Amino acid sequence: MNNIIENKTEVSTEPLKVPRRIAIFPKETPVKFQKEIIEEKLVQSFPNLIIREVICFQLVVIVVTFISLFVDAPLEELANPMNTPNPAKAPWYFLGLQELLHSFPPLVAGVLIPILVVIALIIIPYFDINIKRYGLWAKDRTRTLIYLSFSFTIVSIISILYKAYGIFFPSLIIYLMMLVPFFVPHRKGIIGWFYKMSLSEWIVGWFIFMAVVLTIIGTFFRGPGWGWVLPW
Repeated sequence: MNNIIENKTEVSTEPLKVPRRIAIFPKETPVKFQKEIIEEKLVQSFPNLIIREVICFQLVVIVVTFISLFVDAPLEELANPMNTPNPAKAPWYFLGLQELLHSFPPLVAGVLIPILVVIALIIIPYFDINIKRYGLWAKDRTRTLIYLSFSFTIVSIISILYKAYGIFFPSLIIYLMMLVPFFVPHRKGIIGWFYKMSLSEWIVGWFIFMAVVLTIIGTFFRGPGWGWVLPW
């Protein structure tokens, strides 16, 4: 005995009565599904960035050339290996590293720290970068405060143990600046600017500020025996 299955088409607005839905499209009408495209405010490095860098480079070369034409460099006597100056200072762009050598062992300041910086610069681009740059305090404020205070405590303990006050005080200043949006509810002016800064911007600011402070200390506040002296 053959079972005859009859297909019945029911029209109803109640999903319990007609649980299945069939979509019928005419043959001449193609169905297109378009994925929503989110536009990101990004531009190509060339020419938007490279051209600007070339222009800045040319301006710096022109300014330095004019300065060298009108201002003489203070030349000293010929180098005498039997009579070295005290202190023997490196060029200004290495004085921050020389200041670290005064506080940390040579292996740490001269080898380990530069290698870690280079490795960080290599691997950071491969991380999931926060392109939208959410503010540091935009999400979990309590957890951010705990992580931030823990990191500052570790840096403070290491710098105080090695008497690297050139690292401790810049880190303390940046830490206090980072805490301002947490305790002050205002979102205008400089406090609002602090609130919008992301973690990556704070890290870069801390690194630059510390490098500037170490360079200034090594240039103006270090005398014979690399002792602390006043610049005047």
